[in-house]
Amino acid sequence: IACRCIEPLHSSTTDKIAQFCQVEPDQVVAVHDVSSTYHVPLLLETQGLIGLLRNILKLDALTISPILWKKGKEVWTEWKSLAVSRDRLFESVSIALVGKYTNLHDSYLSVIKSLEHASMRCGRKLNLIWVDASHLEQQASQDNPAEFHKAWHEVCTANGILVPGGFGHRGTEGMIAAAKWARQNKTPYLGICLGMQISVIEFARNVCGIPHASSGEFDKNCPDPVVIFMPEIDQTKLGGTMRLGLRPTLFQPGSEWSKLRRLYGEKGKILERHRHRYEVNPLYIDRLTAGGLEFIGKDDKGERMEILELRDHPWYVGVQFHPEYLSRVLHPSKPYLGFVAASAGCLDETGHYAVKVDGIYHEQGIQQGHGDGGGGGGGNMVDTNMTNGCPAGDGPTTA
Repeated sequence: IACRCIEPLHSSTTDKIAQFCQVEPDQVVAVHDVSSTYHVPLLLETQGLIGLLRNILKLDALTISPILWKKGKEVWTEWKSLAVSRDRLFESVSIALVGKYTNLHDSYLSVIKSLEHASMRCGRKLNLIWVDASHLEQQASQDNPAEFHKAWHEVCTANGILVPGGFGHRGTEGMIAAAKWARQNKTPYLGICLGMQISVIEFARNVCGIPHASSGEFDKNCPDPVVIFMPEIDQTKLGGTMRLGLRPTLFQPGSEWSKLRRLYGEKGKILERHRHRYEVNPLYIDRLTAGGLEFIGKDDKGERMEILELRDHPWYVGVQFHPEYLSRVLHPSKPYLGFVAASAGCLDETGHYAVKVDGIYHEQGIQQGHGDGGGGGGGNMVDTNMTNGCPAGDGPTTA
């Protein structure tokens, strides 16, 4: 019986619950308030829950390979270090999330958790700033000048700018303006799904000289649709028609310079989860590439753009997939990890790569001058094998 409570239970309370529920007292577990949810597994372990489950389920009768035993111990040690070190972080990194649904934070729950995972790995406290994209648009300067100036102050002073996924036209001009600011002022930028398409539109308008560039989602009569509805999808029946699930992305030849690719290690192919109906228009790829926007990752047919990156920028990355779906506490998503590290100013002091040991991929960290620092966070990332008590590796990669 797990008892959710504010404070630890007194033994008399535990005995009474056990008596009335006809269980042993050691089968009553108090789940009281702790500093973060990352402490809950530690709380349960100190009350003997692991041993209790092992006895009830007779897990000792199972044959577990030494590799898995070792792996389990390593993960548990890393988790404890992470939970403890999180409470001792002093430096922070500020991220401006420029979105459409900022009044309902749970709309971006996976994004929030991915940013938390990455910031803990970087040894930083996450300061997440919510910016309504519509407040960045010029119309807002007339309708609500206070919100307009407040939103722009938050974007301009943030260490990094994130534009997550979304649907529809509302707020997209504000997102485009935020992407332009990030590109021109060398502020680390990460665009997810719609955020990647936003960066393509901004680049087409302001660098490639295509002033009317837009998305077919926003303007069906757009003269220069640099983002289009995927041809294999029926536009009249939208239910169940999205491009979904785990799909491969292949890094393109000549993209070895990429900061994001380095974070994925030696792998030429990665697997990430998708959820979209629109894609970058292949008819404009040559013009975008000539302007300096490099598509370093494509699908397995080489037809669909999956990852874009600017070479001469601390971190300007857009991905068509949703990396937050595969981010884990001990295994942060690579796009989020690189973005937060660049925003904190410590990307150039760390490198990550994957090595295969006994059939299992493990993430390693090394001190080396990969990439450029970025953002206004400053500071150094110490040895990535233990960053402020936070371990670097936690096991299998996604591909």
